[in-house]
Amino acid sequence: MYLPETTGAGCAFIDYDNDGWMDIYLVNSGACDFFTPQPPLRNALYKNNRDGTFTDVTSKAGVQAGGYGMGVAVGDYYGDGWPDLYVTQYGRSILYHNNGNGTFTDVTDKAGVGAPGWASSAVWFDYDNDGRLDLFVCRFVDFDKSKNKFCGNRETGERYYCIPRVYEPMPNWLFHNNGDGTFTDVSKESGIGQFPSKAWGVVASDINNDGWVDLFVANDTTSNYLFANRGKGQFEDIGLLAGVAYSADGHPRSGMGVDSADYDRDGWMDLFVANVDQEMYSIYRNRHDESFDDMAVQTGIGVSTRLLSGWGVKFFDYDNDGDLDLFLANGHPDDRIEKRLEHVKYKEPPLLFRNTGKSFENVSQASGPIFSQSLAARGMALGDFNNDGALDILISVNNGAPVLLRNNAGTQNHWLGVQLVGRKCNRDAVGALVTYQAGDFKRSRCRIGGGSYLSSHDPRLVLGIGKRTKIDWLEVKWPQPSGAVERFTDLPVDRYITIAEGEGVKT
Repeated sequence: MYLPETTGAGCAFIDYDNDGWMDIYLVNSGACDFFTPQPPLRNALYKNNRDGTFTDVTSKAGVQAGGYGMGVAVGDYYGDGWPDLYVTQYGRSILYHNNGNGTFTDVTDKAGVGAPGWASSAVWFDYDNDGRLDLFVCRFVDFDKSKNKFCGNRETGERYYCIPRVYEPMPNWLFHNNGDGTFTDVSKESGIGQFPSKAWGVVASDINNDGWVDLFVANDTTSNYLFANRGKGQFEDIGLLAGVAYSADGHPRSGMGVDSADYDRDGWMDLFVANVDQEMYSIYRNRHDESFDDMAVQTGIGVSTRLLSGWGVKFFDYDNDGDLDLFLANGHPDDRIEKRLEHVKYKEPPLLFRNTGKSFENVSQASGPIFSQSLAARGMALGDFNNDGALDILISVNNGAPVLLRNNAGTQNHWLGVQLVGRKCNRDAVGALVTYQAGDFKRSRCRIGGGSYLSSHDPRLVLGIGKRTKIDWLEVKWPQPSGAVERFTDLPVDRYITIAEGEGVKT
């Protein structure tokens, strides 16, 4: 048994052909040093037919990959208006440049972002505020077939998947976008390279409101990292001082999926990390001073997740009432765990929590039959595949078919969907803050980078307003280098619009 076999694969929503409808990309586990599938396996790109069905266009698009895939990150690094694909793999990762005609070109060698080793999650974000998307890539442990260790029952010879504690950590990568299609590895000089990791999840979010996007990295059996962006290309790990590195009793946990959002509406970005059974997941409330309080017990999330293992996680407003709810995709990493632990299962049900304004209410059992099913869930992406304003969910399943969940709850309230297009700032507007008001109702949403596990999401922000029928105004604070603030009125509801920096609203 080889450790990469159980860590699953990611998935993504990507509008690869810019027709306004979210397509789907699925990562698969192909050939590597311990696996030679016959026939060969490949990844899959599915074009949205706009009628609830999809067509496989992988071969035509040229994004088959074929290596031992892990995750996917979508971002327009070239700034030409077409979303590109970065596919992380065990072995060597791939950068696919979108040619704008339905096809992609493998530009990994030219770009210099192969990231050899075992890459997991990745995220596009502009760390130096030069208006171009840079790339952070999580690296897991030092592993190949020759370093595979025996974990299991030595008397019977039965193997289990190893806890990553037995493997050595490795540093993550940070690649600076040079603006000419190439990247420079700045891992060491940025300070990030000096921190060995067993990294699974990453989210790019400005946790201290200083205008520089920070990174929260979940590590498995070692301390989590919170890389505070100090400007001038420098990062400082403040995870320990911030209270997010270890559990409340000072132990490292098995961090996997992560996310960031201002769930309590105080203007500061909070954090979330999912762990394995017995450890509880953590929801970290921002204390406004580069430190956090773990609110897992107070919010009810702790007791609901104590026996679960979490991978894909995401804050989103599933019912469009304006408050950020939470979805968790779960599944234990060890497919033989039930032989050793009585109350822990390999396949586990997903969970949906509704934000009541004071706590999170577990509404899973009232939210559809999927929540009564058990899955070996891994990656999870959010996206509105049918453009009805209700964010849908795509789940990757280990050794199983993916699951696509259509959201029927969000259409019961009013909403506005916003696609942000940066001109001076990065094209994807990662780091932008959108604030909107509808009567007595005021909310904000931040355009973060990444989040969840091995997956990439619909880049559009869906702004829920409940039963209100009019948005009075909407304000966009664009990321640096412009930092401009623009206000818009006379906006439609229940539809998508595009707001381009300095160019106004396009419907």
